Amino acid sequence: MTDHHLPPDAPPPGDSELRSDEAVDEAMPTEPGQKKDSTFTVLVALVANGLLALAKTVAAFLTGSASMGAEAAHSWADTGNEIFLLIAEKRGERPRDDKHPRGYGRATYVWSLVAAFGLFSAGAVVSIWHGVSELFAEPSEVSYTVNYVVLGLAFLLEGSSFIQASRQLKGEASSWGLHPLSYIDRTSNPTLRAVFFEDFAALLGLVLAGAGIALHQLTGQAAYDAVGSIAVGVLLAFVAVYLMRRNMQYLLGQTLGSEMWSRVLAALLAHDAIDRITYLHVEYVGPQKVFVVAAVDLTGDDREPTLAQRLRQVELDIERNDLIEDAVLTLSLPEDPSLSPDPPPAG
Repeated sequence: MTDHHLPPDAPPPGDSELRSDEAVDEAMPTEPGQKKDSTFTVLVALVANGLLALAKTVAAFLTGSASMGAEAAHSWADTGNEIFLLIAEKRGERPRDDKHPRGYGRATYVWSLVAAFGLFSAGAVVSIWHGVSELFAEPSEVSYTVNYVVLGLAFLLEGSSFIQASRQLKGEASSWGLHPLSYIDRTSNPTLRAVFFEDFAALLGLVLAGAGIALHQLTGQAAYDAVGSIAVGVLLAFVAVYLMRRNMQYLLGQTLGSEMWSRVLAALLAHDAIDRITYLHVEYVGPQKVFVVAAVDLTGDDREPTLAQRLRQVELDIERNDLIEDAVLTLSLPEDPSLSPDPPPAG
């Protein structure tokens, strides 16, 4: 992290600043989760989906099952998505520089958005189109045994990926005292959210595909198999639209919820040099990274040159926290009312 707010002749932080750093770190909320955990989760999903894509493609070719063809398209889409998610992790980790003073974290949302669109186009659209085509096609012979074997293998591989994503999710959610489903919607980590919902959709898609194949076998009506393919496509479309929507919200400047906002405010007020805060804006600029803008009233009654230097030093102190990618502070007007972390602002 570059110290772009600190002038070249500024003195090193003294003992008071170090104590302020510790006070801010102790009070500052940090969104749990390590990047290496997310990368490992994506790698597990990539291997599982790559193997499944090959197996399902062979099974669809041998059996002529529409549902299995939809599942093959689903797995190929997921495999491509995991590659995009790995790119997202890599691009978002680059440290900030003069051209990007708030880092490259938003690149994670860009590539995650590309992955979600890939799930929609290569997964949902292809599955629905394939199912509709099979509804009006001439019935053909189907080898049910091959389909069931591949579906069983798919459950094992998709299940292993889902267990890894769930393990990471539960660990991070428990750190916040949140239900996992509540946390997965609120987390700023798009790769964990994508892998979790893609794996969940994959498992549910296997159930739909298996039901279509079984009904085809029991009734002799190939339409059930085609409907299973369409059902898988509709499921993927819902998941893809949800993921695209969440990534777009973060790209447009997702702000913190009221509880997190209040905890950031309390953490800033814990700094020895900050007497009060009259304005605070906090928004995500990447996974577990936020941009802070605040109007503050510093302690004491310094002259202007000293006051400017102290203000920049406080910015640097705040940026030492892992959650803060960039902090911009300005001076409060005397007549502006002070903000209080209790109660939090609405929304």
